Amino acid sequence: MHIGVIGAGQLGATLAEWCVEGGHDVAVTSRHPERLGNVVTHLGGHGTALPVPAAVDFADVVLFAPNWESAPEAIELAGATLDGKIVIDATNPTGPLSAGAASGFESLMQLAPKAHWAKALNTLPANVLQRRRGHDPLLAEFVCTDLRDAREAAATIIRDMGFAPYYAGGAEAARLVEPGGPLQQNEVDVFHAKDVLAEALTLRP
Repeated sequence: MHIGVIGAGQLGATLAEWCVEGGHDVAVTSRHPERLGNVVTHLGGHGTALPVPAAVDFADVVLFAPNWESAPEAIELAGATLDGKIVIDATNPTGPLSAGAASGFESLMQLAPKAHWAKALNTLPANVLQRRRGHDPLLAEFVCTDLRDAREAAATIIRDMGFAPYYAGGAEAARLVEPGGPLQQNEVDVFHAKDVLAEALTLRP
């Protein structure tokens, strides 16, 4: 699979490496792709740095991992290349959501409504993911989406990275996994994911 990774901070660079280790070819990008030589070096011969539209065009699936403040600009830079693309959003809004407000995920969906969005890989920092990656019992990675193709693609990538995908619900469930939600910063193994999700649903913000 060809994967485009938007955002080359700690999370984005780490996810890019794991995608390569999972057998995928990766294009990383940011506002300044010419500065990503060190990131590309860690991808061996299976990664390259491209401008945002080119990285999205290259990709079968886009991992969306810029910092929150840069997210709208990244979507603007991608433009129409996001139309029809599966996009896995790993961002987190800065600070808890206010009652009744759209989730960060839903706000990004509004900026690129023709993309096929899923929310995943955002509840825990990269160092925790690194520690738990590939170790039994596998860490559960919650997935929120209304679209089957996005759900299946997210599940495939999560498995290839060494985690266990667990479906948390549609786009409205993203509030559970974002800051202030009960699944944010919640380190859950796959055997306990069902019970933890059931409890989270009773605490839906």
